Amino acid sequence: MARGRCCQTCAVSEDRSMNAASFPVREMRPDEANAVRSLILDGLGEHWGTIDPALNGDLDELGTGAADRLVLVVADGNRLVGTGTVVRRDDRCAEIARMSVAHDHRRAGLGRLLIEELVATAQRWRVERVVLETTAAWTDVVHFYERSGFTLTHFADGPFGRDAWFELKLAP
Repeated sequence: MARGRCCQTCAVSEDRSMNAASFPVREMRPDEANAVRSLILDGLGEHWGTIDPALNGDLDELGTGAADRLVLVVADGNRLVGTGTVVRRDDRCAEIARMSVAHDHRRAGLGRLLIEELVATAQRWRVERVVLETTAAWTDVVHFYERSGFTLTHFADGPFGRDAWFELKLAP
């Protein structure tokens, strides 16, 4: 059973020859919402083994524009291979959510590119910090966020296990 919100990124890949610079990060187009949804659900299925669509209703709203949310994508030709979202929570805080990189494109730097662009968006919004959460047992993902400059702030027990919460303080 997949939980409603998760962050997952670059875990493992056999193909390390990809160059992240050849994959531009851009804003998702409304017609790509279904492909982004599939990319996220595929990643969740890898981690959880099964997907409960009822727990992922927020993915149905991906194509709707909102001034306080930005969904970014990375494409390899016509195929979306990475995505991440940043949401402005208030005047001081933004949250990164729904990070996912296709299994065959992990370890190529795409997650890092997405994080950099999402954080840059939060900086343009002039928030003081960026937060995110992931499942604590996903140690590869936890280490990715730590390597990306995020600091573990706390653990919280939720309906699907233990969550790890992170924070990145932004310069004023």
